[in-house]
Parts: sequence; C-alpha cells; structure tokens
Amino acid sequence: MNRLDRIRGCLLAGAAGDALGAAVEFMDWPSIRQKFGEQGIRDFAPAFGKVGAITDDTQMMLFTAEGLIRAWVRQNSRGICNVASVIHHALLRWYITQGGKPKTEVVQDGWLIGERDLWSRRAPGMTCMSALGASLSFAQEATNDSKGCGGVMRVAPHAFFPDAFYHALENAHLTHGHPSGYEAAGLFADILQRIYEQACDLKDAVRQSLAEHGQRPGMAETKEMVEYALRQAEAGIAPTPEGIAVMGGGWVAEEALGIGLWCALMASSLEEGICWAVNHTGDSDSTGLIAGNLLGIQLGADAIPARWLESLELRDVIEQVAHDIEWVPRAYNSDDSPNAVEDARIVARYPGF
Repeated sequence: MNRLDRIRGCLLAGAAGDALGAAVEFMDWPSIRQKFGEQGIRDFAPAFGKVGAITDDTQMMLFTAEGLIRAWVRQNSRGICNVASVIHHALLRWYITQGGKPKTEVVQDGWLIGERDLWSRRAPGMTCMSALGASLSFAQEATNDSKGCGGVMRVAPHAFFPDAFYHALENAHLTHGHPSGYEAAGLFADILQRIYEQACDLKDAVRQSLAEHGQRPGMAETKEMVEYALRQAEAGIAPTPEGIAVMGGGWVAEEALGIGLWCALMASSLEEGICWAVNHTGDSDSTGLIAGNLLGIQLGADAIPARWLESLELRDVIEQVAHDIEWVPRAYNSDDSPNAVEDARIVARYPGF
C-alpha cells in the first residue's frame, strides 16, 4: 500500500469503529446481545439521531490532525513551533463546538471549525471538557489525576508525523494528568508509526515499542495491559465479551489500548476485529476506534465493509483530512515530496498557529 492508503485506512476505519460502537457505548453485553442477537451489533444502528454517527472520539481525532498539520505549516514557514501549543489551540476549537467557553483567546479560523456537522454535541468526555475549560495558556498540562481514555483515543494522526510517541504523549497530557492517561497515548501512536514507516506487522510493532518505551516511569499499567493482549494473541485466544471483561471496560486509557490491541491482533479481517472491539460491556466506541485505527493502517480503506463506508458520517471530511496529511512533506520520507508550505491551499486551510 502507498502512504495515502494507510492514512485513509487508519482514519476511516477508526471512525467506522467509533460509529459502530456509538449505539452501544453505554450498554452492557447482556443488553447488547438481547437487542442485536448472539453475535452482537454488526451494522450501524441509530445514535444521536442518525445511522453512522460518529462521536466525540472521531471529532477530537480530526482536530488533532488539524493541529498537527498547522504545526507543520508553522514550523516550515516560521522556523519555530511548539507542537503541543498548536494542538491545544486546535482542541480548544473543538471545545468551542461542544459549547465550551475557553479562558484563553482562541482563533476560530481554518476550515475544520467551519464544518457545521462537527458542532453537534456527541456526549463529550467530562475530563476533556473540564481540562480544556480550565486551560489558561496553550500547552498547559492537565492538573487532574485522570487516566480516562479520552487522551489515547484521539492520537492516531500522530503516526504520520515525526516524533509520534512524544507529541502524542504531550497531546494526551493536555487533558489527562495521570501517567497512564498519557503514556498509553504515546505508546499507541508509536505502534501505529512503526507500522506506517516500517510496514512491519502489528505484533512486531508492539514488541519494538515496548522494548523502547516499556520501562518509562508511569508506563507500568499500560505495559501490563499490552503484554496481556500479546499473551492472549500468542496463545491463539480470540476476544469474547467475557474475556474482554477481564481486562476491564476500556473506560481508562490502558484498558482501551489493551482491548483494541487484542482485537486487532487476533482478527482475520478488519470487520471481525472491530466487531469484537465494540461488543462488550464498556466504552465500545473508543475501543472500536482504537481497533479500527490499528487494523486500518495495516489493511487500508478497501478492507472496510462498503456498507459501513456508505453511511459513515463525515466521511468526506475524514477523507479530506487524510489527503491533507498525505500532502504534508514531514509526514513521510521522500525526496520528491511536494512543498506544502508553498501550496496556497494548504496554508489557507491550515494557518500556522
């Protein structure tokens, strides 16, 4: 696959997993089975008044991507950039779309905030909302003790930019102050980047990432969950709702990453992995998104069931963001990369601040 195949696959499959899980996010497994049958939910069901609706997870993933592109534009046009500040600014634009009133001045420009469908409130996480609402300056780290999954679920776009581990960690730390809340985000982005840049398989990417980052202070809980997922996969044990419950519900970062990884490691198809990831008692949309990111970056957008893509909300916006990421030279290593900073379209769509 080429660069764009992997970027589109990662973002679209993540959004599809989010949309599949949206209808069952707050249901337990017995209720899901009773409503959708023994195999659970396998097709989009109404959520937020429509079929194929995304949640705040995909919204924040898109604004993270916007922040990364804008940071690249700033770096290459001005020669200096604090990436965390630019991402924070982008996330505060998302915060405004959800009814938030920032304490710092936020410039509401660029194209993404103009997409009115992104202004729909999709049960935004209270930790993200409260942390962003408390920010007094850009790049200010959260002072809470939360390790909720709201940090890890949004960081997939970091895989296509330099220093994915550290910038994803900084991103998650803007809203989540517990080490597991941001270390898990760094590890997730690093795993995705290894697949993207080295074309290695998921198991190798996980092992390499753990070897490099697994001994960091604050990584212990995440490492334990990721190693558990690896052991399950190496033993050939497929995820079940009961098996996933042993890991937890995915409401916190290390659980969400572990569940998504286990489902992606064992899946024989993208559809199977995402369906496993949403059919359990817990945060189904976030675990579905994480599994979708992991499978989509390996298999590409063509592996996503057509029936999902046809009704996926904001598919055109997600596709546009994927194309814009691919255009950014720093997102890949190539001697013949286009110069995005000199391209008026990119600069107009992603002002560098």
